[in-house]
Formats: sequence, structure tokens, C-alpha cells
Amino acid sequence: MIRIILIGYMGAGKTTVGKALAAELGVTFYDLDWYITMRYRKSVPEIFAERGEEGFRDLEQRMLHEVAEFENVVVSCGGGTPCFFDNMDYMNSLADTIYLKAKPEVLAQHLRMGKGKRPLLEGKSPEELEDYIREMLVSREPFYNQAKHTIDVSLLDTESKIRDSVTLIREMLKI
Repeated sequence: MIRIILIGYMGAGKTTVGKALAAELGVTFYDLDWYITMRYRKSVPEIFAERGEEGFRDLEQRMLHEVAEFENVVVSCGGGTPCFFDNMDYMNSLADTIYLKAKPEVLAQHLRMGKGKRPLLEGKSPEELEDYIREMLVSREPFYNQAKHTIDVSLLDTESKIRDSVTLIREMLKI
């Protein structure tokens, strides 16, 4: 049975690497934010607006407990998921957890390349974005560093770099 959970800051490539890894392993891929959106038929920003962060984090924890119980899956979590409740301990108890670690400048570049809207990041200059990421990592990395495995992800701007990350994970987990 395969159960892998990818964690890391937004823009680390959790969804990109997760989809590629799941496809190569022949297992199902779940993005936790997408799962929440599908289950509740509302976007994460809409849920935040209605319930506030506390309400969202409670819902996120319940959905994590659902998805993390599935077998033969690769799950990518939101950047904040590991930082609340006992989520990190829970994920470690059920799955191979992998922290996709990247430098703030790489995360900023990934986020600039990405197509999705990130309300927290709108209107920030490249320098402001990197400073914001640096500050957030100070509070989040103590949680991320609890993952069973860590891989440094360089700029994931080509298919071969994505494949290299998948190969590294497979070798690390011996799958």
C-alpha cells in the first residue's frame, strides 16, 4: 500500500510533483484544497470568508483525516495544513510525509509562473513577495521539518526537473 503526503510552502510544487508521482506509481492523486472545494462546492477563499481561518482550519483537519485514510494515494496539502492541531503528527502516523523544501526566491518564482490567484500575494513586488515568504517560513518550517523526508526542489520549470523530483522521491522511499 502506498500513502504519501507532500507538504511545503505554497509554490513548492506539491501539486505538480504530486500529480506526476501519482501517475508514475499508478495511484490516485488528491490535492487537499481541491478536495475541500469539491466536497463543499465552494472555493477556499469563499470558505475563509464565510467561516474565518479558524473555521477553515477545522474543516481542513476533518478533510485531511478523510483523505489520509485512503489507500494507494499521493496527497498534497495546503501550505498551512501541517501547522495546525496535531496534523503533522497525524500525517506522520499514517503516511510517508515529504517536505518539498525550496529557497524563498524559488518559491516566489514558482508563484509568479503559476496560473492560480493567490489573494495573500496580490499586489506584492518581487522583493516584497520574497520577504513575505521568508517571514512565513520562519513560523512554518518547525512543522515542515517534522516530515519523515525532505527533498530540496529547485526551480520546477521543465518536465525533466519534475521527473527528477519524482525519481528522487521513488529512490528515497524505495518504491
